[in-house]
Amino acid sequence: MGTRRKSREFALQALFYMDTIQDSAKEVFELFCTNFNPDPQIVPFAEKIIEGVIQAQNELDAIIERFSANWKVYRMPTVDRNILRIALYEMLYCTDIPYKVAINEAIDIAKDFSSEESGAFVNGILDSIRIAQEKGDISNQLKKFKEKEI
Repeated sequence: MGTRRKSREFALQALFYMDTIQDSAKEVFELFCTNFNPDPQIVPFAEKIIEGVIQAQNELDAIIERFSANWKVYRMPTVDRNILRIALYEMLYCTDIPYKVAINEAIDIAKDFSSEESGAFVNGILDSIRIAQEKGDISNQLKKFKEKEI
């Protein structure tokens, strides 16, 4: 298993923990690292993912809800919603990661960390988002979202 895959899995576990206790402070991640002692090689990318997901969470959640028929993000299983957030963050903000890589990694991680149906659930949402992103629809939604915040 590659370093980035391990980083994604560690980021998922940390985000799951932060989501569960409803605290995303940097100190929570530092405590998480102290308790689980990750390989130092995986921490930089995991930290990038975690910080990015936390900073863009409202935008990510709005996009996920738009493409998840009849599912509010807060009602999704905690594992699945954080897998979706990670993959979508990579799709929107990590230009060095192709969409297919982000989606395939998310599907594989969902199969390993969540229910039997989660791989298909994650794939359906992310592939719909990919298609919309390629058409430019997501960029427009992000622009409108940012305008609302101002």
